Amino acid sequence: MAPPAQSQRSPSPSQPSGKGEVSDLKSQLRQLAGSRAPGVDDSKRDLFKKVISYMTVGIDVSSVFGEMVMCSATSDIVLKKMCYLYVGNYAKVNPDLALLTINFLQRDCKDEDPMIRGLALRSLCSLRVANLVEYLVGPLGSSLKDSNSYVRMVAVIGVLKLYHISAATCIDADFPAMLKHLLLNDPDTQVIANCLATLQEIWTLEASISEEASREREALISKPIIYYFLNRMKEFSEWAQSLVLELVAKYVPSDSNEIFDIMNLLEDRLQHANGAVVLATIKLFLQLTLSMTDVHQQVYERIKAPLLTLVSSGSPEQSFAVLSHLHLLVMRAPILFSSDYKHFYCQYNEPFYVKKLKLEMLTAVANESNTYEIVTELCEYAANVDIPMARESIRAVGKIALQQYDVNAIVDRLLQFLEMEKDYVTAETLVLVKDLLRKYPQWSQDCIAVVGNISSNNVQEPKAKAALIWMLGEYSQDMHDAPYILESLIENWEDEHSSEVRLHLLTAVMKCFFKRPPETQKALGDALAAGLADFHQDVHDRALLYYRLLQYNVTVAERVVNPPKQAVSVFADTQSSEIKDRIFDEFNSLSVVYQKPSYMFTDKEHRGPFEFSDELGNLSIGVDAADTVVPAQQVDANDKDLLLSTSEKEDGRALSSNGHMPAASLAIDDLLGLGLSVTAAPAPAPSPPSLSLNPKAVLDPGTFQQKWRQLPISLTQEFSVSPQGIAALISPQALLRHMQGDSVHCIASGGQSPNFKFFFFAQKAEESSNFLVECIINTSTAKAHVKIKADDQSMSQTFSTLFQSALSKFGVQ
Repeated sequence: MAPPAQSQRSPSPSQPSGKGEVSDLKSQLRQLAGSRAPGVDDSKRDLFKKVISYMTVGIDVSSVFGEMVMCSATSDIVLKKMCYLYVGNYAKVNPDLALLTINFLQRDCKDEDPMIRGLALRSLCSLRVANLVEYLVGPLGSSLKDSNSYVRMVAVIGVLKLYHISAATCIDADFPAMLKHLLLNDPDTQVIANCLATLQEIWTLEASISEEASREREALISKPIIYYFLNRMKEFSEWAQSLVLELVAKYVPSDSNEIFDIMNLLEDRLQHANGAVVLATIKLFLQLTLSMTDVHQQVYERIKAPLLTLVSSGSPEQSFAVLSHLHLLVMRAPILFSSDYKHFYCQYNEPFYVKKLKLEMLTAVANESNTYEIVTELCEYAANVDIPMARESIRAVGKIALQQYDVNAIVDRLLQFLEMEKDYVTAETLVLVKDLLRKYPQWSQDCIAVVGNISSNNVQEPKAKAALIWMLGEYSQDMHDAPYILESLIENWEDEHSSEVRLHLLTAVMKCFFKRPPETQKALGDALAAGLADFHQDVHDRALLYYRLLQYNVTVAERVVNPPKQAVSVFADTQSSEIKDRIFDEFNSLSVVYQKPSYMFTDKEHRGPFEFSDELGNLSIGVDAADTVVPAQQVDANDKDLLLSTSEKEDGRALSSNGHMPAASLAIDDLLGLGLSVTAAPAPAPSPPSLSLNPKAVLDPGTFQQKWRQLPISLTQEFSVSPQGIAALISPQALLRHMQGDSVHCIASGGQSPNFKFFFFAQKAEESSNFLVECIINTSTAKAHVKIKADDQSMSQTFSTLFQSALSKFGVQ
């Protein structure tokens, strides 16, 4: 009988396909290590390629380290490169093996071939092992004086690598002084560029602890050095030119003549084929002329052609980067680009992100002379099969309508969109018509005539449905079927999942009630009953507010809900002028592409309050306050009591004693057909216990972190900060001193305007019970978002009151 077949298992991708293959490689490398036979280098190449391929797919081939080093004794540069790649990979994870490479790398640093000298030095500096820094100083020092420019270029970058491994060793060896000498005297421009980049980084990092480094950094932007670079500008590579232009942008010329000299010297850089050089030159020109209004405008005119040329050449990604900078300039000075609007027309083969940016620029440059042509082009895009593009085009038409004085033709175009019978076109148009009516109420008759023919059943998107409902409520006197459409929407209340739509529905039915009460009475009663039973807090609160207003006085309710409307002159911008100026200051950087300042995407401490990580360092939160769910019935009862006046609370108490509803409540409930009742006010809560804090409390950061991990969040609240307090936050240390006066101590802080983040702690005076606080203050909204954790959670509310009281006095006292 034949033996059973062995199960076939496919080899793991992280293991050699044959057993012992690494061992075979090791023995073969050892045989070739000392061989000088003809063709041995070709055999080594094949074996080296196998080793590198195994290493690349994650196979551990560190066992052949010694054999690889022995085989590196060759003049074949390809073998050298593969060996250096292997050594650099395993030296980082195994410093002990790195010791084996020092001798042969140092030996190669003295090789006759400058390419091998440079590669060996680069590999030696890339080991990044702190224990081996003493072996780097000698080769770096000799290589900085090497006769070959490639070796010097590698050595300069090696100095920067050494600085990051051991800054003290780099400074003690006087390498920055040697680099400065090369910066001013080396004949090779790439060596000079590397020296500039290295010195800028070293002296910037050292400036905080060394006055000498600070002086040297300032010396880099002195007039002699700047002019030395400018006169050699054409000799530099594209990367080096961009580096030099960034440096020149930090230089402050002495007078206008010097500004013109620099601009004349660099004007030909605007015709450069490389986009980075062009953008760096534009940034320099814009910064130099900020204080010269007329010249600054001329600079805009001068840079248009180079930017428009760059946009139309290169890949879509490059075009988008240049277009982002052009977008920033268009938003700052749209009138200067109004005659070039055709450059912003979309091409059929452009990606959507480029088209979207062009639509924003078309919107910005539209004026009385070109609006017709631009809107005609946008209407063509609205019929595009690309739905996102069609949506953006309709929005662009709406934005133009909101910023123009003569909108007759534009309104007609928008209303024609409603006749296209495409769901997404109808949805976007309804939102725009709503905004249009808010700014131009005189167009209500034309708009309502078209909107009235749209069935609410055909509008499914929440924003569009909310816009339609807003118009039904606002113009219910002109729309014959408005009460009945609203009534049908209320009947399907449970099927509507958007809180935005339900909120608009409550307001619209209230407005309709004041204009056409007999037809809307039942619908209003049903809407308020559904709103009061709604689980969404905002919907519930609005329904409760409307119910209490009607209960108090119907005339007052009408003045609150349906006051005389004034046309909206200007709609709020999504970005503040301060943010836009900050982005402009960071021209030629990712800030322009992201359309936000660098602090918003580079440093965690400077993000918005709801983007902060709930941690100090790497602290983790065990329980989130949002996980605590309050029963709906309890919320309803409590919230109903919140809006009662004192007299109504007395009526409520009377109701609880004799069982009869007060007359006012009965009247409004009868009017609306509601069976609602008002819960009696609960007995007043007992006064909270007093809390005394220890003014000399001490808590080390380690203990704070441990407690922050372990304790759940007791309270999450938002306080208002006084205008004086916001002004005083120019110096965050002032807040720390102020809070310490109330026995609340700061253990960590960070951030800058508009977001500041603080971690506070406090201790009870009579026992070692701690309160921990995370406080995020947003100066633009004047709000403080506070999270409190406590050893004794029963005292959290009392401490919160104390903390809020202390914070409210900041800047006032």
